[in-house]
Amino acid sequence: MRFLVFTFTIFNFLTMTSQKSVHEFEIKTIDGTTQALSAFKGKKMLFVNTASECGFTSQYEALQNVHNKYGNDLVIIGFPANNFGGQEPGSNSDIKTFCSKNYGVSFLMANKTSVKGKDIDPLFKWLNNQENQSFVGDIMWNFEKYLIDENGHLIKRFRSSTRPDSDKIISLL
Repeated sequence: MRFLVFTFTIFNFLTMTSQKSVHEFEIKTIDGTTQALSAFKGKKMLFVNTASECGFTSQYEALQNVHNKYGNDLVIIGFPANNFGGQEPGSNSDIKTFCSKNYGVSFLMANKTSVKGKDIDPLFKWLNNQENQSFVGDIMWNFEKYLIDENGHLIKRFRSSTRPDSDKIISLL
């Protein structure tokens, strides 16, 4: 049994470290379809872990505005997550309805995703360990942001308080 656990751990480590870009990952969309991130080669991407009942939820509006303005060159993907304070309790359908009704969200939304903890999604496990201009490690709260370059490499991370329409992010687009 120990050998199996050790082998599984080594496999997970090698799989996680062997990824070279986000283009090697696929996500499930909020509608349940599979989306290869390789489809976005040549565009920058902004990943945001979102929540409908958070003090930062109003950032959906700014995300939509950035999508409207820069959508030809920037792909925004919201990743609803219930990892912090149970602030995303709804189903994918509930989340989609909330985002559309309250913020007119038309940018890509992933299905509900774990961004921290034992059940962390492999994409976020990989992202959290990538060297970048800011910091590495676990997400601290909802609405943290990951800016990805055209080649699928992490440029910079931003904490929740950095709005998606801030000069800190816009200047890097």
